Amino acid sequence: MPLSRLAALYGVATSYSPSPDHTVAASETAVVAALAALGVAAGTPDAVRDSLTARETELRGRLLPPTVVCWTGAAPGTGADAARAPGPEPEPAPEPGSAPAPELASAPEPASAPASPAEPASPAAAATATDSAAAAGSRGAGIDDGNPAPEFGDGNPAPEVGDANLGPEAGGGDSRAASADGGSGAASTDGGPAPAPADGGPAPASAPAPADHGPGAAFGGGGAAAEDDPATAAERRPGTAAQAGALSGGPSGGLSGAPSGGPSGGLSGVPSGAPLGGSSLGAALAALPRGTRLRVRTEQGEIRESVDRLPLGVHELTATAPGGRTARAHLIVAPTKLPAPPGRTYGLLVQVYSLLSRRSWGMGDLGDLAELTAWAGRALGAGFVQVNPMHAAVPGAPTDPSPYRPSSRRYPDPVHLRVEDIPEFAYVDEGDRERLLALLTRARRLRESVLDKGALIDRDAVWELKREALELVREVPLGPGRRAAYCDFLAEEGEALEDHATWYALAEVYGSDWTRWPQGLRDPRSAETARARAELMDRVDFHSRLAWLTDAQLAAAQRSARDAGMDVGLVHDLAVGVHPGGADAWAQQEVFAAGMSVGAPPDAFSVQGQDWGLPPWRPDRLAESGYAPYRRLLRALFRYAGALRIDHVMGLFRLWWVPQGRPATEGTYVRYDAEAMLAILVLEASRAGALVIGEDLGTVEPGVRETLQEHGVLGTSVLWFERDWDGTGLPLPPESWRADCLATATTHDLPPTASRLTGDHVELRDRLGLLTRPMGEERAAAAADVGEWLALLARLGLLQGAAGGVSEEAEIQAVHRFLLRTPARLVGVWLPDAVGDRRPQNLPGTWDQYPNWRLPVADAEGHPVTLEELAASPRLHALIEVLREDRAGRATGDHGPSA
Repeated sequence: MPLSRLAALYGVATSYSPSPDHTVAASETAVVAALAALGVAAGTPDAVRDSLTARETELRGRLLPPTVVCWTGAAPGTGADAARAPGPEPEPAPEPGSAPAPELASAPEPASAPASPAEPASPAAAATATDSAAAAGSRGAGIDDGNPAPEFGDGNPAPEVGDANLGPEAGGGDSRAASADGGSGAASTDGGPAPAPADGGPAPASAPAPADHGPGAAFGGGGAAAEDDPATAAERRPGTAAQAGALSGGPSGGLSGAPSGGPSGGLSGVPSGAPLGGSSLGAALAALPRGTRLRVRTEQGEIRESVDRLPLGVHELTATAPGGRTARAHLIVAPTKLPAPPGRTYGLLVQVYSLLSRRSWGMGDLGDLAELTAWAGRALGAGFVQVNPMHAAVPGAPTDPSPYRPSSRRYPDPVHLRVEDIPEFAYVDEGDRERLLALLTRARRLRESVLDKGALIDRDAVWELKREALELVREVPLGPGRRAAYCDFLAEEGEALEDHATWYALAEVYGSDWTRWPQGLRDPRSAETARARAELMDRVDFHSRLAWLTDAQLAAAQRSARDAGMDVGLVHDLAVGVHPGGADAWAQQEVFAAGMSVGAPPDAFSVQGQDWGLPPWRPDRLAESGYAPYRRLLRALFRYAGALRIDHVMGLFRLWWVPQGRPATEGTYVRYDAEAMLAILVLEASRAGALVIGEDLGTVEPGVRETLQEHGVLGTSVLWFERDWDGTGLPLPPESWRADCLATATTHDLPPTASRLTGDHVELRDRLGLLTRPMGEERAAAAADVGEWLALLARLGLLQGAAGGVSEEAEIQAVHRFLLRTPARLVGVWLPDAVGDRRPQNLPGTWDQYPNWRLPVADAEGHPVTLEELAASPRLHALIEVLREDRAGRATGDHGPSA
């Protein structure tokens, strides 16, 4: 059908498969709406026909796609590559930091498992096929008509690719590349936070529960109690490595369009000698007319007349055909794989706001985080501390407490500042010191209300006090060195920071939803916005200063971690998206899909599907820009991270788009170029010397985990969900776990381990009316699940208790002994587990029925525990000794009884 063909050319699925033997047709309304959000008219048969003709004509006539990817180093072997026969032996590796050019003497056969037209592999694959067909048919007759080709593939002007602020070069090895033309790959995105209301305000109490994981959620959750019964995950078990070839657009996405044979040489600037492999660069070059000249401007500004041995980075590739037609493309050169962690290590997982000290202002802050990392590294031997997203929140009262629906992912939230640690704090004018002391007194009372009186964490109250204090601190002039550092920060951040601060200044006047501002202010580039920025320059500077101060304290916390001997340090968390009315959505409107929201399709646990209220990025605009917004985002986060956790990492492959105003059932999948997204991720992480951890819980399409692993992206494994789903259904023995992962007992969205062991989580969900089965059935199922795990722990000799029985504390220690028995490279301890906390930080499927994101870390009786008390906790130190025993055992070669 014409609509299916048109959708395939733009990466929009017309059907999807919730299970291997079941295919569901996507809503035609959603397909049309998704195409409209991509700027494609498809509302009538005539519009479909015209758009299809225009797209096919465009693809036939272009020389290069907007972005191509070249991997350096050893090539992965899953994804589309897994479906092909092994190729020739690779050439000797080149010097580090460079990639040899692909040879164009021959091209590989297409993958044996191409995507169906209903679910296109990617716009890249279809586009490359069209390009190659055009090239194959034109080599004899010639297609150089002298007309200029659209630059960067799709006719949109290209931004500058060079960036003097990029990091040092690294890497090396032989090359392989993949297409990055706006989308490739396939993955599942099932789950997310509680659906957002249409007006962007707080979600109603009746909001349906997320059925799976998603932004800020882990596998399970929702009214079906999936989080309480991991046995239901049998339907969600990912495919095996042998199935990886079915993943459309894997490490060689877009390769199916490469010519199947025949000469393709004759290009200037393309040396021979390196295998084509899965190179999308090779596929793109093979489609060029004979005699085409190539030129590369590296991001460092160097001009090269060849694509051979390019340094890592995002470069500008120019192709000039004999007839004068010219096209440019962004060329991403990235290392194939990130290095593995430097030896096995363990660390702590904590929500920063929940960890209060006796110096906090009513919620945990960056001073507490720095103190935690210093103590955990030096006293406990921990290698990392993983925290919640620190992104800037949407202001207003009440503020959405969820860290997974921020206003901006590009800048951190100043509510986390330790005001007293700002150097200017000590020099507040005498006339303002009395006001400052009064604020400190109010902050102490707020802290005491949480720690001593059972009050919830009140983010709005904390920010009210901190904002007033920060206004006073700002009156202190910066010293010459501090002023120079601030000016450098302003210059480095440029327009991005100016936009961010302008949005917050305007929000103080017009509210925190830019879609309701006066018309002229809805455009960040309008003359009205420029005038308003000038009038509000004092407030713009205030919010710019807050971004600088918060960035500095985050960097200090990471330095504290590394100075304490941590191998990794801070593991930051990247949320899936941003609030539609927030700063990023306003400043980057051109890269967000207007009228669409990210969610999840219907499944057994959420028959109505899910709408998370997060606008998706447009894959076509990302490709046209060389993924500049994504690159800047990652670069900012890696400034103060030893590792980055990618929430719902499957979103790098595809996302479920829901038209605004329509139910989540009327959505469809839109594919992203996973190769390009992964290449940028690996490139920026390698430059920062950081690890990447993908949250890959829940439904994961076959091949996705394998693709991530081959690029060095670690996965996430939670004990209660690791079962032999393809066989007995029993708990998976430790030796069968994967090594490339962060292994934990629980997460922020799941019951703490003490709660699961005792069955408290079932009681809690029953009190809140979240159970879908009778209480007796739920309790029995939960007890059976725990019983099977405890039986395995006992067989392995991991349960150690007194003659009268095994205590809950001993069972928690046994769980962590088990995690240490697995080959997982990273083992995480949920900090509340160390003191017996039974309250989840977030209960998916609830809004105001449960105090999500507002609970302090507490002991088994529910009494809040301060950072100082944690450091002296016998229970915590007993659990840490379990981890230390493992380290000592590994040092001596004694690994305990065999599994």
